Amino acid sequence: MKRRNKTKYIVLTGLIAAIYVVITVAFSFMSYEAVQFRISEIMVLFAFIDPLYIPGLVIGCFIANLYGPFGIVDAIVGSTATFFAVYMISKCRYWFKDKYRGLFMASLFPALSSSIIALQIYVVGGGSFLYWTIMIGFGELVVVTLVGFPLFSYILSKPRWVNLLTISREPKS
Repeated sequence: MKRRNKTKYIVLTGLIAAIYVVITVAFSFMSYEAVQFRISEIMVLFAFIDPLYIPGLVIGCFIANLYGPFGIVDAIVGSTATFFAVYMISKCRYWFKDKYRGLFMASLFPALSSSIIALQIYVVGGGSFLYWTIMIGFGELVVVTLVGFPLFSYILSKPRWVNLLTISREPKS
């Protein structure tokens, strides 16, 4: 990677992380509750377009979770769950011939990874593991699948937008 491209990538990674943090904290009243309607989680679907979004999303989740009720523990566990989800999301673009089917399946991984966060809350804060899995999973399903999937389906239908959002190569003019 050329020096210019490395600098651009570092700046974009920081920008993605910052946007994730700002959106999460701005909507903190619903980002850190039992049912987490974390609007910033829609951004995880960027990993479907380009896996180079993964570091920015994971770093953003780590920093945003420092503001939550479980602090550093949630930052570590939550960003691990996010890494799992975005990694799997990035793989779905290759696993399915139909990009919309792949995107739909990708949109389910954040809800599936909610069990990792539920385990952390169960261990640190108590309560029922099943309760926390359902509550966090429901929030992820609403935000990422019910809102994010239609939004990103629209984006995928616009090749020029996809080209602009692709980090791994220079956009075409």
